[in-house]
Amino acid sequence: MSAQTEVLFDNALWAAGGARLSVLIPFKGDDPVRLLQALGTIPAAAEVVVLDDGTGDAELAARVEAAVAALPHPARFVRLARNEGRSKGRNRLVGHARGAWFLFLDSDMLPDTPDFLVRWLELIEAENPAVAFGGFSLDQLPPRREHALHRAMAVHSDCLPAEVRRRNPEKHVFTSNLLVRRDVFQTEAFDEAFSGWGWEDVEWGMRVARRWPILHIDNTATHLGLDTPGAMAAKYEQSAANFARVVAAHPEVVSTYPSYRVARALKRAPLRGLWRPLLKAYAKADAAPLSSRAFAMRLYRAALYAEAV
Repeated sequence: MSAQTEVLFDNALWAAGGARLSVLIPFKGDDPVRLLQALGTIPAAAEVVVLDDGTGDAELAARVEAAVAALPHPARFVRLARNEGRSKGRNRLVGHARGAWFLFLDSDMLPDTPDFLVRWLELIEAENPAVAFGGFSLDQLPPRREHALHRAMAVHSDCLPAEVRRRNPEKHVFTSNLLVRRDVFQTEAFDEAFSGWGWEDVEWGMRVARRWPILHIDNTATHLGLDTPGAMAAKYEQSAANFARVVAAHPEVVSTYPSYRVARALKRAPLRGLWRPLLKAYAKADAAPLSSRAFAMRLYRAALYAEAV
């Protein structure tokens, strides 16, 4: 498999086509088999395209191929030899999709209801939405000590009902459970200049919101991939450059976000290089109160973003 070549595997139903909804699932390192198996129990007129964005794990690829072969929907498995990144990988997925709508699902998601895809198709029929986000939950994820901090922060800021998300529709746009009409995506694809983790989907939402309404509904999937505090901090460190890119492109929107305002305030604080690591260390301290650890992690993120504002 050369670095420039896609390796494709289609199940027996792929050639039939005809699906209105294309479910698009990228992964790198994560195992999407549980999600694929869950989609196999959902009766719906959908096709599935899953992308291995350069994982390089033959055993995992074999399991994914077997799961794709077993799906009762048309399905395609795309393997890449090298990682292309979150934006480019999702844009590539769209190139394989044949439906009039795309449903982006992260590989560590799991539908919360047996009518998950049916509800998306009903929304398509009833409202012809340009963009819709279904939300996510932690309902099916058992609590684990090493994920306590991420769980607390996600419940506070991410696992929000539709009525709350509607107040800032462009802010709560994540590719974890995102429906997009084909003509919208053909006009506004993901910006491939983003690298690493974070903000490429929110920035896309900001661009789209200028031209189309973003609908928020309650049709959730559980996020199974909570991180340890160390992994969270590493992702925030990766995301600082992406945050700077969003600030440069959409200052009028980002300036209304609390994270921006706190970052601006911290930019005036002296000796950030000395006290910022202390915030990270405290957030990682299991013995400290969880609420104060969450506050420290949010401050650590804002202190990173202070370099971008």
